[in-house]
Amino acid sequence: MSEAPVAKSAPLAARRAGPASEGEDLLKRLGKGRPLKETQLFLLLAVIIGLFSGLAVVLFRIAIDWTKLLAFGSALSPVWTRALLVPAVGGLVVGYLVVRFFPRVRGSGVNQTKAALYIYDGYIPFNTVIGKFITCAVGIGTGQSLGPEDPSLQMGAGIASALGRRLRLSRQNVRLIAPVGAAAGLAAAFNAPISAVIFVIEEVIGQWTAGVLGAVVLSAVSSVIVSRWFLGDQALFRIPVYHLIHPAELLAYAALGLIGGVASLAFMRLIAFARPRLKALPRWTQYLQPACAGLLIGAIGVGFPQVMGAGYGYIDQAMHDQFTWQILALLAALKIVSTSFSFVSGAPGGMFAPTLFIGAMLGGAVGGIEHHFFPWLTGGVGAYALVGMGTLFAGFLRVPMTSVFMVLEVSGNYSIILPVIISNTIAYLISRQYQKISLFDLLSVQDGIDLPSMEERREEATLHVEDAMRVYQGAVLGPDDPIQIALTQAEASAEPLALVRGSLQQWFGIKKDALQRQAMQLRQTDPLHDALPQSPLPYLHPDHSLDEALRRMGEWPLLPVLSRADLDKLVGVIGLPDVLKAYRAAGDTMGED
Repeated sequence: MSEAPVAKSAPLAARRAGPASEGEDLLKRLGKGRPLKETQLFLLLAVIIGLFSGLAVVLFRIAIDWTKLLAFGSALSPVWTRALLVPAVGGLVVGYLVVRFFPRVRGSGVNQTKAALYIYDGYIPFNTVIGKFITCAVGIGTGQSLGPEDPSLQMGAGIASALGRRLRLSRQNVRLIAPVGAAAGLAAAFNAPISAVIFVIEEVIGQWTAGVLGAVVLSAVSSVIVSRWFLGDQALFRIPVYHLIHPAELLAYAALGLIGGVASLAFMRLIAFARPRLKALPRWTQYLQPACAGLLIGAIGVGFPQVMGAGYGYIDQAMHDQFTWQILALLAALKIVSTSFSFVSGAPGGMFAPTLFIGAMLGGAVGGIEHHFFPWLTGGVGAYALVGMGTLFAGFLRVPMTSVFMVLEVSGNYSIILPVIISNTIAYLISRQYQKISLFDLLSVQDGIDLPSMEERREEATLHVEDAMRVYQGAVLGPDDPIQIALTQAEASAEPLALVRGSLQQWFGIKKDALQRQAMQLRQTDPLHDALPQSPLPYLHPDHSLDEALRRMGEWPLLPVLSRADLDKLVGVIGLPDVLKAYRAAGDTMGED
């Protein structure tokens, strides 16, 4: 269920080499050493990509609504026969289209976009965009428990890729504009440009430069402008007013974080268990798997139609206290089951909307319980539903920064930041403690492709010069020292380089073999000449990274490490063997963990 060729999976921590390193190098080049006109062209393309992506998402949302209206009618609740049969029929259509015509559209679209960036040089066939549009519109519109945001992300990336190829951009630039289009598609679908930018940087790119950030922001903003032009500037949800009634209410949000973390684990474990088993079934069953998932969803939807589709309207109702806490808790559990079966069946669609739905229902249930037993202590249920959305986002999708900014951007209320941080942090830590691999990394491992783990990258400890430097064993020479004295001291030292402290806080280095040759020449031509040969030497500080040390080292066997407060003060030296020793020690520590 992936765009990439299947390869043997390996433990995630050991799969750090390969395509990712090349992708990182390419990303670092944007905004660094590029001609001004090329950078301006790239930013202009980002705006154009945002416009096209925004228009595509508008049509996508209209297609979903039209399909839903055609399939279920205009009644507030569909008749039970339609609720039961339509998801199965839609799943049958989707299964046929995916297997016969659009095999690349399986999954949510996030990992497929990462694969395009790090494996396929930014190449996303345009028929993938068409296939994602059609199959997701049919699937979500007929009740599959999935959302439109992740597919919109992949469609935006596909539009960017096609535009880059059409304009005959270099391979490097085609690769770079894929995440730019991804941000545009997600921003238009989410109507939240800041959250879209942070998610793409946090989960797709993993790092950013000024050039990358500028292009991603421009594409996201332009796509949202298009989306709001056609669909209006209303937010996805009507956000209730939030007030912290009593400081003790924060304990209820901490409890929500605990419950959200446990629910995230259950959700992820169900997908991790069922997905590889369904993939291992004969190929002909792939025609029927979405239909079987649709039949299960239809059976649930006869009594609880709220679980079908994205469910944005029901999230809004939960925020305005239109369900009892018992119904909210039941809807959260049923949504976990229905979404898991939709996703593992291979039906194309996203996980954003279901995650928001489950979080809102769980949050509303916790708020309802607190309000029932402690009415004097808690505020409205809507605030708990809002915080619950971010809580599941942090625990299930494991994007902590996006989860916080999403709630702030959707609510427009900064006063809710403290409950959000408390609840999200607890859910995220619980998920990390008991599920070592995040959802997107889990999917890439199951698909047998080697995509970089953004979560691991965030957690990696950067090695610094102070982790590898050592005491200099030789004598530090002065610029006026006679060459014979310098040679004597150098030969008495095991160091490959003699250090010379110059004037004006400058340092010089003399390789031992060069010093010997120079002394020999002077004995033969000018025995009275005492000038010490000097070559300017780069230096480092203890807080520099080892990557920076390698870049500055060049051909020098040794570099001085100086104090930032006093450039005449030598605090140590570092050479290539010291760097390698530090990396080996770090690798041994990771192996023990």
